Amino acid sequence: MVKQLIDGVMVKQLRAIPDERGWLMEMFRSDWPEFERFGQMYITSCYSGVIKAWHYHRKQADHFVCIRGMAKVVLYDNRPDSPTKGLINEFFMGERNPLLLKIPPLVYHGFKGISDGESWIINVPTELYNYEEPDEYRLPYDTEDIPYDWDIRMG
Repeated sequence: MVKQLIDGVMVKQLRAIPDERGWLMEMFRSDWPEFERFGQMYITSCYSGVIKAWHYHRKQADHFVCIRGMAKVVLYDNRPDSPTKGLINEFFMGERNPLLLKIPPLVYHGFKGISDGESWIINVPTELYNYEEPDEYRLPYDTEDIPYDWDIRMG
């Protein structure tokens, strides 16, 4: 697990409840401390080895759960007044490690599919998507402004 979380980031280990019919897993509840408000819910996917990064939001917090495959989700704190400015958090989440990850506003984030086939991430942001003025600010995945290398690190 991550040694130090970026200020405002929250992580909750999720638990599958199995029986002879299959399983059920709560992903997000309004009585959990990670919940602020509901804006909308959507699913995004990426193919194996594909990187979707970097972006941040000024207004909304994101709540990620990877429901298919595995994804490497990376966060970078570039907030000028943050006590964790410059910190990077890396999470390996999905079928083998079900997590709820809360990403606060102004924290850069992105993800990479790290399993065979597609990885699917459900997001429950705190705000509705504004088609006329999207709350998204982007940098390319390989920007030199963020000190992170998306390549696999062999041990």
